[in-house]
Amino acid sequence: MSGGEVAGILVAVFWAILVSFLAVALVRLAQTLKATTKLVADVTEQAVPLLADASAAVRSAQTQIDRVDAIASDVQEVTSNASALSSTVASTFGGPLVKVAAFGYGVRRAIGGRGKDVPAKQDRRTVIVGRTVPASRRAKRADRNKRD
Repeated sequence: MSGGEVAGILVAVFWAILVSFLAVALVRLAQTLKATTKLVADVTEQAVPLLADASAAVRSAQTQIDRVDAIASDVQEVTSNASALSSTVASTFGGPLVKVAAFGYGVRRAIGGRGKDVPAKQDRRTVIVGRTVPASRRAKRADRNKRD
């Protein structure tokens, strides 16, 4: 065999090895593409119902939000009505009620006032052990008891 023939055989062997490696790589690539296609199909099958459920949940939430908005507006109206009623009642009954209470207090003071024959209340004294009450406080207390 000549050198050209040996070189040709070596090139053919390397070419066969290269083609074998490429064939194995293409087979693996085809398997990967099949698995990817199956995975995408499975995800699509599961995603479509999930998206439908999510859409239904969003619609339901929107309905509930609309109801809550209506309730909130009704509560706001009731609050404003209660405030108006409260101010009306206060202005209608507040002044006369205060006057009646003041009149009742004056009548009680007039009826319950001390006459000359009614003895005055005795001074109440608080004893604090080990402490002396200053004279200025004793005088204020005596004045206060005389006014009652």
